[in-house]
Amino acid sequence: MIRTAAASIALALIAVPAAAALQVGAKAPDFSTQVSLAGKPMPFALAKALKKGPVVLYFYPAAFTKGCTIEAHDFAEATDDFAKMGATVIGMSADPIDKLNQFSVSECRNKFAVGSATPETIQAYDVVLPVKPNISNRTSYVIAPDGKVIFAYSAMDPAGHVTGTMDAVKQWRASHPMKGD
Repeated sequence: MIRTAAASIALALIAVPAAAALQVGAKAPDFSTQVSLAGKPMPFALAKALKKGPVVLYFYPAAFTKGCTIEAHDFAEATDDFAKMGATVIGMSADPIDKLNQFSVSECRNKFAVGSATPETIQAYDVVLPVKPNISNRTSYVIAPDGKVIFAYSAMDPAGHVTGTMDAVKQWRASHPMKGD
C-alpha cells in the first residue's frame, strides 16, 4: 500500500508540468537564507552574491531524491565552468539545513551551496509544486547582476537545467566581458 502511494505520488510529480512564473526581464525577488557549503551552514544573501556576478538559482523538490540527486551531480560537474565566468550556483529546496549539510557534501560534492527555501521565497519565485504546496517544483533561473532574470526554465526532469543555465551565462558573459578578457 505504501509503495503504491509512493509510486502514485512519483507519477503525479512527473506528470505535473512546472512553469517558471518569473519571466525573462522580471526583477528577481531578493532573499536571504541559510545555505550549506561542504557541510557547513552559513548565511546567503542574493543581493550580495549578485555583486560578484550572475547567479544560477535552481529550485528542486527534495534532497536525496532521484531527480534532485542527478541534478545536484550535474551542477557539481559544471560549477567550475560557471565560476570561470563569474557565476555563483545556488540550489534551493524546502529541506532543513541539517539535511542540506549532508546533501551538500555527498551529492553537491562540496562544489556549490544549497539553501533552505522558505515558503515566502518559494511563493515569491512562484515555484510551488501543486501536488505538494510546501515544496518547490524544479525551476532554474539565471539572474544578472542588475537583479533581472535572464533565463528561466521549468521541468520536473533534471535534464536541460544545467545546459540551459550554462548557455545563458555564456551569452550574458559574451556581452559583459570580465576584466582581462
